[in-house]
Amino acid sequence: MNIVIDQKDNSKVAIVESSDIVLSDVQGALDLMATINYSHDCNKILIHKSNVTEDFFELKTGLAGEILQKYVNYNVKLAIVGDFEEYSSKSLKDFIYECNKGKQAFFVKDKQDALRALHSIA
Repeated sequence: MNIVIDQKDNSKVAIVESSDIVLSDVQGALDLMATINYSHDCNKILIHKSNVTEDFFELKTGLAGEILQKYVNYNVKLAIVGDFEEYSSKSLKDFIYECNKGKQAFFVKDKQDALRALHSIA
């Protein structure tokens, strides 16, 4: 796993680059958050959908809710980049829609949209 920092003024975003699943469970999400905070003093994370376990997008597993709740508790912002149109679940589509209206988690199609969203919040 490689972490690249994108900085715009006082805003830093940690871009996670990996060919592996990085977010597979709550502990892994906490470890990622702690590593980025400790090593880069950063509380905004951009990760690609391919680095997130499919269980995250299956809302009945509760994984998305657990991970996002931990990130809210620790004031960590998250953007997941990828194509979410492939999912047919109405509840997932609603979840993504509501997240994108907030300032905590974003589900976007490309890296530039993710950076724009993350850099726009404190």
